[in-house]
Amino acid sequence: MAARDVHGPPERPFRPRAIALFNALGRAVEGVGLSASLSPDDLIAAARRTTGLSNFAGEGFREPLGQLSESMEREARLSPLGRMIMRGQLVRSLASRLRVVQLVDRHPGILDIPIDRVVVIAGLQRTGTTMLHRHLGAMPGARALLAWEALSPLPLAGETPGDPRKRITMARMAQRGVRYLAPQFFAIHPVEYDQPEEDVLLLDHSFMSQAPEATMHVPSYAAWLEKQDQRPAYEHLALLMRILLWQRPGTHWVLKTPHHLEFLETLIEVFPGARVVQTHRDPRQTTASFCSMVTHGRGIFSDHVSAHEVGLHWMRKIGHVVHAAMASRERLPHDRFLDVSYYDLLADPIGELARIHEFAGLPFGDAERAAAEHTRTTQVQNRYGRHEYSLADFGLAERDIERELASYCVLHKIPREQDVRRGRRDTGG
Repeated sequence: MAARDVHGPPERPFRPRAIALFNALGRAVEGVGLSASLSPDDLIAAARRTTGLSNFAGEGFREPLGQLSESMEREARLSPLGRMIMRGQLVRSLASRLRVVQLVDRHPGILDIPIDRVVVIAGLQRTGTTMLHRHLGAMPGARALLAWEALSPLPLAGETPGDPRKRITMARMAQRGVRYLAPQFFAIHPVEYDQPEEDVLLLDHSFMSQAPEATMHVPSYAAWLEKQDQRPAYEHLALLMRILLWQRPGTHWVLKTPHHLEFLETLIEVFPGARVVQTHRDPRQTTASFCSMVTHGRGIFSDHVSAHEVGLHWMRKIGHVVHAAMASRERLPHDRFLDVSYYDLLADPIGELARIHEFAGLPFGDAERAAAEHTRTTQVQNRYGRHEYSLADFGLAERDIERELASYCVLHKIPREQDVRRGRRDTGG
């Protein structure tokens, strides 16, 4: 498929003709009360039927699932296709929890697998985290979550731990599906089945992640989530990481998601050996870019996407996350954190990778340099098209950014991107 440039938010979500017909038929079915159920009880029953299992080893997931389900029903305005996709995702997450219990019962040694060394990339969206993740995840011994693993972290029926071909095939089909449904999305954020993916998708199995508010309009769920103790979700994340290491070992983990910024203290509690790399870029640039990504992504699941609503929600959310991270870093040991400028990463990626490895206590020799050079040649920017956007597309202005994030910009000496492009590195809010 040819690269497609993306210019601003879509006035209405793209729909292939077959999908438009499917949604029209789906609305007719919904009109007589036959829509796909998002009821927690129905979802749980479906997961039990699918797996033939019944033991969840606890019911702590029920409240998060209930909050998410209710918000989706009342607020998300899902299309019939979006509803079907979301139901499938929720059932798969529940089925995964059932299969985790069975797997650990059969292989209790999984619980003893150590997770001693974890490098966590925790920058705001669009600050170079994907580029950095793919570099660090390609290093010798590194264990990053691959996209096909994020979709199916446990072996399927008939698979052995070292033979994941069924799951890889399913992920390749999912990648083609995303490109069919939203061909412009890859110019904003490439979704590739065999590349590192965000571990927020593993937090989804606890129904406690920022992913739903990035893909749907679920403000009540998002507000509820901010007030919750995330430790159960992070403990389940650690269990899934051990299961993944049992299948494919590595010397150290490389995690990445902006979700961690909001919960740094919980992250460090669950992963005491973690070293956190926080990336920084001019938020006047990143906010518009991320809002564009959210707007295009939400269009897969709903026919009702408001760019201005996305801007309003995520401007507040980004401010909340940044200030939560600033407060947590004041309370946590400073030697657990390394700040990396997006602009330094672009100018000298090898030097920044070496600095990160030194910070994390990892080697950076000839093999690591060779891996970095190979990744630079394969991960070419704009290979799926060019992404253009502006704050005004989302009802925002620079004064909104400055009001929310001035102290963050000053603290981390973040320059204006337009000044960097002109060869200057003046900093300020």
